[in-house]
Amino acid sequence: MFENLTDRLSNSLRNVTGVGRLSEDNIKETLREVRMALLEADVALPVVKDFVERVKTAAVGQDVMKSLSPGQAFVKIVNDELVSVMGDVNESLNLAAKPPVVVLMAGLQGAGKTTSVAKLSKWLKEREKKSVMVASADVYRPAAIKQLETLAGEVEAAFFPSTAEQDPVDIAKAAIAEATKQFKDVVIIDTAGRLAIDEDMMDEIRRVHEAISPTETLFVVDAMTGQDAANTAKAFNDALPLTGVVLTKADGDARGGAALSVRSITGKPIKFIGVGEKTDALEPFHPDRIASRILGMGDVLSLVEEAERKLDKQKADKLAKKLKKGKGFDLEDLRDQFHQMKTMGGMAGMLDKLPGMGQLGDAAKNQVNDKELDRMEAIINSMTPHERRFPDVINGSRKKRIASGSGMQIQDVNRLLKQHKQMQKMMKKLTKKGGMKNMMRGMQGMMGGPGGGMGGPGGMPPFKM
Repeated sequence: MFENLTDRLSNSLRNVTGVGRLSEDNIKETLREVRMALLEADVALPVVKDFVERVKTAAVGQDVMKSLSPGQAFVKIVNDELVSVMGDVNESLNLAAKPPVVVLMAGLQGAGKTTSVAKLSKWLKEREKKSVMVASADVYRPAAIKQLETLAGEVEAAFFPSTAEQDPVDIAKAAIAEATKQFKDVVIIDTAGRLAIDEDMMDEIRRVHEAISPTETLFVVDAMTGQDAANTAKAFNDALPLTGVVLTKADGDARGGAALSVRSITGKPIKFIGVGEKTDALEPFHPDRIASRILGMGDVLSLVEEAERKLDKQKADKLAKKLKKGKGFDLEDLRDQFHQMKTMGGMAGMLDKLPGMGQLGDAAKNQVNDKELDRMEAIINSMTPHERRFPDVINGSRKKRIASGSGMQIQDVNRLLKQHKQMQKMMKKLTKKGGMKNMMRGMQGMMGGPGGGMGGPGGMPPFKM
């Protein structure tokens, strides 16, 4: 997410590190590069002009805090302005209204509106502990109603049935009445999308909006359409009193233009960001965390929150007790760690949130992928339970059998065993003091630091502590 913008901004900001004082002269070239980076990221021109001017005003002649170098101070200014342009803080849904809280979803066809309805339902159920009903007022797109019914089943939300012969206003009213009868906390109404903005579409959604007076009217837009996303959002905002935006497909958006333009152009906050196809791939949009990711500083807070939600605490406690008793970290434990990583969105999802990972080269990033996890898991699965628990018994003939059974080479088995040894050392350190530092160093060994790991020797630069 935002890879191109992260690379360009990181390179341009290096030019001011080491300067004694920030002045108009020594930040002139950097500001030009920041401007180019934002334009290449497809950020709207008025937003770019305003952003660069605000950074310049804040930076020139600034008295630098004692704890910061001028270069660091400039990066902080850029970070603060990125946060400001995206809306300062996360604005959550208004769930304090009289139930059922009505959420109306609008947007163009293909933006991921129906999928976002399901994702939002799951988020409300799991994070806010709300009961949810969903209904489709999309009477035009073939199978739209059936698609929502299937997705509702997946996320265990109540589904209000409708047909293509009904009027969208009648569907919305009936769904709210049924949600009231069933004492649901939230009812989400999915509306029809079009391939482009047209008056008929706007008239229909206005009719629905006037009839049901929703608490939240969310515009769903594809992040990969860049500043067009912001312009489309503005057109909808002119027609409807939007309360917020859901930015979808952000995991495929290497530029970031939509995230940086939507708030400035519409005046409406981005409330959620879609970061994958699965129904749990929806995150509240935190401008400060996104700015941190864009500048390659990671998003450890989101990573910790995700870990608290998704990691199997019983398995973690069991492993901790096992290690405290002095029992070794075996290959079955390593396989469990691979499963936990997949639950956390895979290696790519985790690395995106770790500080400094934006500076890794593409070659290093490509070495650290989920296919590598799958290959190593296949090797472990080809071992006997005894071999998994006591890896030291694996000799040459056993390696040959394991490689053959997993469809791998003997050197792949050797690499896994070497990696396991590194993980063993890391786990020993984790049972002592200095948890996070030791974990990061252990991850270096796991992901290809000096001496091997994923992708063999020289995969990644060492972590600097």
